Amino acid sequence: MDRKSYIVLLASFALLMLWYPMVNKWFPPTPIEMQTNLVSNASGEVSGLQTDKFPELETAAAVPDVPETTDPIAPPLQPVRSAEPEQTLKIESEDAIYTFTSHGGGLKSIELKKYLAHITCDKDSATDDFAKLNSPAPLPALAVLGGPQVEGDGVFVLTAIEGGVRAEKTLDNKLRIVKEVRLSTNYLLKASIRFENTSTEPLDLPFQEWTVGTATPLNKNDQSMLMGMQWYNGTKAETVNESWFANRTLGCFPGQPRTQYAAGASNVVWTSVQNQFFTMIVIPDEPAPRLAARKINLPRPTQEELLADSEISDQPFGFQTSLVYPGMRLVAGQQVDREFDIYAGPKEYKILANRLSSIGDRDDLRLDLVMQFGFFGWFAKGLLLAMNGFYSLGLSYGLAIVAITVIIKMLFWPLTKASTRSMKRMAALQPQMKALQEKYKDDPKKMNAKLMEFMRENRVSPLGGCLPMLLQIPVFIGFYTMLRSAIELRGAEFLWACDLSRGDTIATIPGINFPINPMPLLMGATMLWQARLTPASPGMDPAQQKIMKYMPLMFMVFLYNFSAGLTLYWTVQNLLTIAQMKLTRTTEPNAQAPGTPATPALKAPGSKKRKRN
Repeated sequence: MDRKSYIVLLASFALLMLWYPMVNKWFPPTPIEMQTNLVSNASGEVSGLQTDKFPELETAAAVPDVPETTDPIAPPLQPVRSAEPEQTLKIESEDAIYTFTSHGGGLKSIELKKYLAHITCDKDSATDDFAKLNSPAPLPALAVLGGPQVEGDGVFVLTAIEGGVRAEKTLDNKLRIVKEVRLSTNYLLKASIRFENTSTEPLDLPFQEWTVGTATPLNKNDQSMLMGMQWYNGTKAETVNESWFANRTLGCFPGQPRTQYAAGASNVVWTSVQNQFFTMIVIPDEPAPRLAARKINLPRPTQEELLADSEISDQPFGFQTSLVYPGMRLVAGQQVDREFDIYAGPKEYKILANRLSSIGDRDDLRLDLVMQFGFFGWFAKGLLLAMNGFYSLGLSYGLAIVAITVIIKMLFWPLTKASTRSMKRMAALQPQMKALQEKYKDDPKKMNAKLMEFMRENRVSPLGGCLPMLLQIPVFIGFYTMLRSAIELRGAEFLWACDLSRGDTIATIPGINFPINPMPLLMGATMLWQARLTPASPGMDPAQQKIMKYMPLMFMVFLYNFSAGLTLYWTVQNLLTIAQMKLTRTTEPNAQAPGTPATPALKAPGSKKRKRN
């Protein structure tokens, strides 16, 4: 490869790394237009809504075992805005501070006392703000929408009760609504909502949306791709996030954005809203009929905030989720009660899978699915438990990742050693294999047969060098899915990295705000080193061999802004592989170097031993 090729290659990698920050700077994304909501008027009618036929929300791909439903759901209703001043009431547990609002009579925000909103390497600029859920969402959790018949003026009376809060009001149609929320343990709340007809006449109520909450970014470092909503039907969990609403073609090209999601057929066991590390899960006492989710715009940052931090989004967004209940008739004196368990806290596996394995008499909730470990979830769970186990022994989380990597490498050592031997032996056989390819180049079928016969007689396999790599793919995916949402790594320090859950940025390039992350650079350097030590595959063109040696740089580009914990694992794994390759060469002095002539001991196809006379 000449100098010009090296320059083109380096320029290509530089362009790949700088592409997104440059495009976002020169062509900032257009803010999402505010959705046109329906507004209830004083007469009780809903403008823009046909009462005889509600438009159906756009539904995502159906979850397996969930039957299709045609139950109507109306477009989103605009909650009543009262001119009365907002009243708030706070209650506090060992883990969190809960703020209730009179506007909507629901849970306005949750502050988690054990977690900070911002993790920063600059200790002088650190703040003591707690991580908040459902903030700055426009609706409180447990708000009930459905027009004046179930909202009235939207203002509730808040009262402190033993271990909780009561919000109540009586509407003009004599419907009395009482909401009670009481503190429990392990970030749990117990909530109940009662509808009571206090009149002497039957009362017809329209369908209602009972707000679960809104998934909002915790700070500018939150990954929007890990923010969204999820629901569980008793068998499968379905996740809806930014990519579903964006509806991109092939995941890359712009498509027609979706604005609303609806699902469920009386089988919504629980639903959640979540960001990268925290979640709110609402579990009705009986499976809810339907749910609806929408991508909404959040309040814009102030001009001062935009000037102070150029990385703040000019138009932040969130995902608002509601349980949908059908209309009903209440006879005089009748009341309807619904109860809920609410979890509002960290996405911590040991809490979700162990402490909350059963709520009441229900032991099949599978709340750990909120972790979204994916297809190789059992690898991710095992790795997470191992990491926490090493941490409990006194190791830092960074050293725990190193220890796990060493153990995994030891487990794969025999396979990797056999792989190295196979690759070296294949390289030694390369001259004979090239000769066979040249001899039978006009008959590809016969050439392949001769090559397979040749490799079989010399006890080598083209898969020998690939098998260990294929076996390690589930481990890598497990590490990736575990590290991307492991709250244990949030704020964990190691070497120069102050937060192993995100990139180890030590500085930025002025003008384009491009981060300088040493760990991915070290990872790329070790991958290049490993590629140079790996024997070339037989039959590969020399130009292709040179290109393959630089292909690892693509991984550096893809993982450049990933968590430092993931790149730490890969860097250590590369170093151990390099050490093993060098040790294998040292302990096998008779092994042939790549490209050297084959020894007479190697058999040619069809050769046989001569009998002694």
